Amino acid sequence: MDDIFAAQLMSSSLHTVTPDTLVETAAKTMMENGIGSVLVVDDENHLEGILTSTDFVRIVAERKPKDETPVSVYMSANPITMTAQTPIRDVADSMIEHGFHHLPVVDDDDLIGIITTTDLAAYLSQVRNPSPS
Repeated sequence: MDDIFAAQLMSSSLHTVTPDTLVETAAKTMMENGIGSVLVVDDENHLEGILTSTDFVRIVAERKPKDETPVSVYMSANPITMTAQTPIRDVADSMIEHGFHHLPVVDDDDLIGIITTTDLAAYLSQVRNPSPS
């Protein structure tokens, strides 16, 4: 596992929104694509935040009108990121330490991918030795 890096497991098929995107639109994007997060980017495609399915619990609990609330109100700003060359063990450690399920992958300031706990689980299911019978 030490020779596997974030680039090998990350998804580069990204779904992004801007800070002024309405949460209702973000939710529809997530539902239509079967994803648990959208990445919030500025006009130059630089990462500004992340909005996850967990954030929607707060949105519902606070009863804000979803069609009038921008993503910027609920997104996690300045999220922790990894680079493509971050060892996968460090990615997993960071997810556990911070309780995250999604970590954006960047190259300098450019957003290039995302790695999720689902990506890690899929990888582990392929490399894990079968249990003895």
